[in-house]
Amino acid sequence: MDQARTIKTVITPQPVIEGAGVHLKRSIATRTLSELDPFLLFDHFGSENPDDYLAGFPMHPHRGIETVTYMLAGTVRHRDTLGNAGTIGPGDIQWMTSGRGILHEEMPQPSARLDGFQLWVNLPARLKMTAPRYQDISAAKIPVWTGENGVTIRVIAGEVGGIRGAVTDIAADPTYLDITLPANVAFRRSVPQGHAAFAYLFEGAGTFGIAESDGVSASAPRLLVLDDGDFLAVRAGESGVRFLLVSGQPLNEPIARYGPFVMNTREEIEQTLRELREGTFIR
Repeated sequence: MDQARTIKTVITPQPVIEGAGVHLKRSIATRTLSELDPFLLFDHFGSENPDDYLAGFPMHPHRGIETVTYMLAGTVRHRDTLGNAGTIGPGDIQWMTSGRGILHEEMPQPSARLDGFQLWVNLPARLKMTAPRYQDISAAKIPVWTGENGVTIRVIAGEVGGIRGAVTDIAADPTYLDITLPANVAFRRSVPQGHAAFAYLFEGAGTFGIAESDGVSASAPRLLVLDDGDFLAVRAGESGVRFLLVSGQPLNEPIARYGPFVMNTREEIEQTLRELREGTFIR
């Protein structure tokens, strides 16, 4: 018999300032939740005040991780040492595999509102020093699955109803779904057993982790860490609910972390810092 995933932890996002002065709400990489293997960081950026975000993220390095930026509103200009440059806008995805090393910048542009998310996904030891890779996927290329009672799912990674997500060939075998439920609609979604999983509620309210008990009621913004099981059951509230459902295969490897660098040992971090000082970080 399939086992429902209940809610292990409810996280209230914490306000932080990153980059050159960008105001964010952080749910993973905090004192409450340092990581959820293989996920290392989850930020929600959203403001109608340009002073909260225009300073952006000037050129900075990464090694050993993948960064995933998903835009809801506004635009961000980016460029990197692979020669990529462009703008990501509403509904677009940027999935960057830093591998052995990349420098990039992300600079939000003035708009009525900037809104979106950034997720960091760990790389297994065997891929930490692989060649960097960049996937820039427009909103038009992200498939949408439509179910009963007005349920819609933007399939960023993973598979829903035979529809494959736009992002593929990622080491952690992730699922990344943007799910919208109309008012009072009940919904059930399979999640691979053994995968770490969370739901990030960013619009409306609902009851999550419904099993023998009544589940956990939550309103935006909240991050809900799911216990293990086979599926998540959700019931939307009176105003409907919209949330991200993200899952991935844990790596179960040692983590050595220093800012934008995530390796397996302290020695590898020290080597990375030496390469930055000596100008050999980018190959």
